Amino acid sequence: MASDTPMIVTLDGPAGVGKSTLAARLAGELGLAFLDTGAMFRAAAYTLGEGAWDWTQGILQQKLGDFDFSLRGSGKDTQLLLNGQPLPEAIRSEEAGRWASQLAVVPSVRAYMKMAQIFLGQTTALVAEGRDMGTVVFPGARHKFFLDADPDERARRRCLQLETQGKPADLSTIAASIRQRDDQDRNRSIAPLKPAPDAVVVDTTRLTEDEVLEKVLGLVRG
Repeated sequence: MASDTPMIVTLDGPAGVGKSTLAARLAGELGLAFLDTGAMFRAAAYTLGEGAWDWTQGILQQKLGDFDFSLRGSGKDTQLLLNGQPLPEAIRSEEAGRWASQLAVVPSVRAYMKMAQIFLGQTTALVAEGRDMGTVVFPGARHKFFLDADPDERARRRCLQLETQGKPADLSTIAASIRQRDDQDRNRSIAPLKPAPDAVVVDTTRLTEDEVLEKVLGLVRG
């Protein structure tokens, strides 16, 4: 790898495993930008609206052609911008997450997002989190990790996160949503969720957030 190539660290894993939080903290420790690729799909799904995944490839390509993603800042202060504007909080809803999962299997959408993410990685040193960062988007990344955890533990964490934000959280509903998204993500024909062959797999089920950060940070710096 050329010495002038921006440093890329990838964090892949299923819904609710804590990728975004860890990636933001890791990026802060390393002084890198944080690329939340899930937010890119959520932003597209939220902007295009429910049912966009059923549009023709031509219409989707036309709509996505008007999208321009960019990054500003580093660590937890990194802002992902769409057409120069910060993303709305509404993209974090469970509904937007389900829409994003549906949209993510559409070939034209994945092709656009892949190119947009590659471009960001060519110009910015970053920590990228998502579903296929180490396998498809940044196969040549210097450091690759795959985070996993028991679905029930991921649902519990998501509930706690929502509760701290003052939002309604029903454990059984969230657990069902996570299992549905796992099935969609792991079994889709295009870029299914799986660790890259050279990724370090970290089971976070019984680890605290600080312990996961310490483990990953130690491997990157080591």
